Amino acid sequence: MANFRRFRPDDLNKLSKCNLDPFTETYELSFYLQYYAKWPSLFQVAEDQHGNIIGYIMGKLESSPDVYRFSEHYLPWHAHITAVTVAPEARRLGIGKLLTEQLEVAADANDAWFVDLFVRVSNHKAITFYKNMGYSVFRVVKDYYGEHSTDPTLLSEDAYDMRKPMKRDVKKEHVREDGEKHEVDPSDVW
Repeated sequence: MANFRRFRPDDLNKLSKCNLDPFTETYELSFYLQYYAKWPSLFQVAEDQHGNIIGYIMGKLESSPDVYRFSEHYLPWHAHITAVTVAPEARRLGIGKLLTEQLEVAADANDAWFVDLFVRVSNHKAITFYKNMGYSVFRVVKDYYGEHSTDPTLLSEDAYDMRKPMKRDVKKEHVREDGEKHEVDPSDVW
């Protein structure tokens, strides 16, 4: 079974197995370290019995700047999943689910309205995974990804902005059932 713990800077050299998936975004080292410094409780890893990183989740807590408070695209205090991935040999063991649930517990502890994430519309396995965990599509972000993961002839790919309400959102004000019908531009997303 896997051991779950907070990310440490020396884990950076161990993420490669997880980042080989074409649906997984790989970032510059400074990006990972920024998350470690600002939101350490939302950056968790799963390691096997040999100390190999077999999964991780990176998240943050944020809201839109106050200047956008009256915009239809304003986002109140929420948690955001920046990345969650599991190494191919460790998939279908519940590791991604446990990592996501840990982030959701942290979101509730920090009084977040919801947890959101972006996922490529072509990543059907991830979409099904998140829907099974209670997430729904809130909106479609047109041309969010600068390259297409499965068709090299396409220059971009849309993303689903998926959300799951947290305990604070008793009235489910920050989710919707018809999110696939709501399209926005990347400039509308903060």
